[in-house]
Amino acid sequence: MGRILCVVNQKGGVGKTTTAVNLASALSMAQQSCLLVDMDPQCNATGSLGITPSNGHALVADQVLSESIQETSQAGLAIVPGSRTFQDVDRLDSGDEDQVHRVRKHLDSVLDQYDFVIIDCPPSVGELTQSALSASTEVLMPIQCEYFAMEGLTQLIKIIRSVMLSTDGRLTFGGILLTMYDPSLELTQEVDQEVREFFGDIVFDSVVPRDVALSEAPSHGQNVFQYAPRSRGAFAYTQLCMEVLQRD
Repeated sequence: MGRILCVVNQKGGVGKTTTAVNLASALSMAQQSCLLVDMDPQCNATGSLGITPSNGHALVADQVLSESIQETSQAGLAIVPGSRTFQDVDRLDSGDEDQVHRVRKHLDSVLDQYDFVIIDCPPSVGELTQSALSASTEVLMPIQCEYFAMEGLTQLIKIIRSVMLSTDGRLTFGGILLTMYDPSLELTQEVDQEVREFFGDIVFDSVVPRDVALSEAPSHGQNVFQYAPRSRGAFAYTQLCMEVLQRD
């Protein structure tokens, strides 16, 4: 059965969508069939791959999910586009048990077609994110190497553990990823040490550096491997991909 990775952090600007898009791209380059699911109403993951947001989100529709999947310019990578339609966003964010079950049923229906399903969540710990967690097998948390990196993580981990207890227990901690990493800064070293001391082995060895290529690639409708294959960002997500595969 495929692995469903939910990329989540309650804070914006931590590299959540960047991680979802480029990890999915790296996995597809590693001969892993991958489906990216955009559950963020901002639809940044969708737009960053040059795909137009949908008029209606497939995860609230009655039709089978496979009918809404679109191929991307990256071989082996497909996407369920996000939707900015208020009605769909409200339904996804309602917390209704039937809707939570619908999301999980939709994703489970395509697990035999993909090695990985990567979910890009909104920057919140609301019902939409909890629905995504309930449908996932692993959670991946990007953490920005800045002063408030640990702020709010206690709440997020509490939500994750609550989902683990309220479902059948298939959700596990997939890993914590340090992003916007600048080894020349003392603060980065302090955050790195604090996170690794607190969370231990679930923190990935790979770190994602500050790299303008990661910021520029989405404006061209490309992932970082297409836009700047020799960049530090491309190397970092290649390393992360290898770690994710090793943790199977």
